[in-house]
Amino acid sequence: MTHTLSSDYIMTVRANLLVRPITPTLLVVEITSGEVSGPKIKGRLIAPSGDWLRILPSGVGELDVRALIETDDGALIYSSYKGVLKQTLDVQERLNAGEILKGDDFYLVGAPRYETAAPAYGWMNEIQAIGKMVEFQRGGDAHFTYDVFAIR
Repeated sequence: MTHTLSSDYIMTVRANLLVRPITPTLLVVEITSGEVSGPKIKGRLIAPSGDWLRILPSGVGELDVRALIETDDGALIYSSYKGVLKQTLDVQERLNAGEILKGDDFYLVGAPRYETAAPAYGWMNEIQAIGKMVEFQRGGDAHFTYDVFAIR
């Protein structure tokens, strides 16, 4: 028996970043601002929000993100997720040089969950989402953009 997954687009998230290296294996990535936009949600990212990114001995990055969304109609939605970042040395050098990287340049996927008391967004409490990187830039206009999908 084969089971399949399907997905529904929820939103695109753009997070503006401030990277703070703590140790060679821990980066605290502060989300200084940002926007969320989708068919049923529009709003902005507010403090406190960030990623406590660990670099494992294999070179793989382990995302540990917590973010707060304030919707245009005043609701608060908490998001938390783990994820995986895998990039080659060449891609790391391009990122360090400030190049804007796209979703096909390296692997970056997260699995967000959402919590809110707002009735209009209660459906978000009931889904498992997957986020896939669209664009990432570390230097200059440091930001991370990803698309979020509900998995069915």
